[in-house]
Amino acid sequence: MSVRTLPLLFLNLGGEMLYILDQRLRAQNIPGDKARKVLNDIIMTMFNRKFMEELFKPQELYSKKALRTIYDRLAHASIMRLNQASMDKLYDLMTMAFKYQVLLCPRPKDVLLVTFNHLDAIKGFIQDSPTILHQVDETFRQLTEVYGAISAGEFQLIRQTLLLFFQDLHIRVSIFLKDRVQNSNGRFVLPVSGPVPWGTEVPGLIRMFNSKGEEVKKIEFKHGGNYVTAHKEGSFELYGDRVLKLGTNMYSVSRPVETHMSGASKNLASRTQESIAPNPLAKEELNFLARLMGGMEIKKPSGPEPGFRLNLFTTDEEEEHAALSRPEELSYEVINIQATQDQQQNEELARIMGELQITEQPRQSTTKGDDLLAMMDEL
Repeated sequence: MSVRTLPLLFLNLGGEMLYILDQRLRAQNIPGDKARKVLNDIIMTMFNRKFMEELFKPQELYSKKALRTIYDRLAHASIMRLNQASMDKLYDLMTMAFKYQVLLCPRPKDVLLVTFNHLDAIKGFIQDSPTILHQVDETFRQLTEVYGAISAGEFQLIRQTLLLFFQDLHIRVSIFLKDRVQNSNGRFVLPVSGPVPWGTEVPGLIRMFNSKGEEVKKIEFKHGGNYVTAHKEGSFELYGDRVLKLGTNMYSVSRPVETHMSGASKNLASRTQESIAPNPLAKEELNFLARLMGGMEIKKPSGPEPGFRLNLFTTDEEEEHAALSRPEELSYEVINIQATQDQQQNEELARIMGELQITEQPRQSTTKGDDLLAMMDEL
C-alpha cells in the first residue's frame, strides 16, 4: 500500500461531501447566509493548516470507521446538524462517487486531476472569503509539491490502495443507476468508448519487431469499442483546463439522490462485523485520530444564532425508515474512544476528547431537535 494515499482520499471525499451538502442546503431552502456559513466553516476546518500538515505526513490508510469519524467532525463543524441516518447516506454518496471516479481514471496519475477538480469547485464556494481561499490554494501547492515528482508506478500503487479501500462497497446510487453507469448489484459499468489515456494510441493495431528492434509486421484487430485520441492533457497548474470531468459537481443539476444496499453489501454485513471483531490496528487508529483531531479547529456555535438540522432524505419519514432498515454492521457507528481509564498515560488524547464537546443548540418543541452524532453524545 502507498503511504501517499491519505491526502488524496480525504480531499476528494471532502469535496464530494461539500457538493452534497450544497445541494441539500438549496433543496431545503436554507437561507443563503446560513448556507454560506455552513460551507465556509466546514471548508475552513477541512483546510486548517495544522490539520493539513498532519494529513500530508506519509502514513498508511486506516479503517473506514476511523475516516468516518473525521467526516462526522467536519459535517458538524458549523451550525448544521445531521442525524445518524442522514450521516450514513452522506458518507455512502461520498464514497461511491469517489470510487466511480477512481475506477474511470484513464491513467493512475489522473487521480490528481480529479482532486484538482474538487479543489476548483471548493474555491467556487468561498469566492467571497479570501482567507479561506488562501488555505485552499496553500493545499493545492502542497499537492503539487508532494505529487508533482511522483513516478507513474507510485501513482499506480496509490490507485491500487484506493481501490482496495473501496472494494467491498457496492451501494446503489440513483444518479448512477439512472445514467446506467451502475448495475443493480451496485457494481459500476466501465465504458468502452471515449478518449484513450493521454500519450497512448487508439487500440486496434499490433506491431511486431525483430531482434534488431525493426518493425516487421502489422496486424489490425477489432477492439469492439468507440475510442478516440485524447486531444490534450489536463492542466496540473493552479489555474487551467483539467480536461477530465471526473470530480466535477454532478449535483449542479438538482435531482433527488437515493442510496440502497445491494445484495452483495447485505451479505458482506454478516462477515464485516467491524464494530465487534478485535482490531489489531485499534491503537494506531486512535493515535491517528488523536493527531488529526488535534489539528482540527472546530468552531463552537456562539451568539444567538440557532442551529438547524439538515435532512439528506426527501422527508423525515424516509429518514426514519432508512435508519431502521440499514444493516447494523453497515451503519457506521463512530469509534468510541475510551480514554478515561488511562488519562495519565495519554494526556494528549484526553485533551482532544475534551475538545470534542460541542455546545448543544436550544431545542424547539416542534422539531426533532438538533441531533448530534452518537460520538458527541457518548463523549
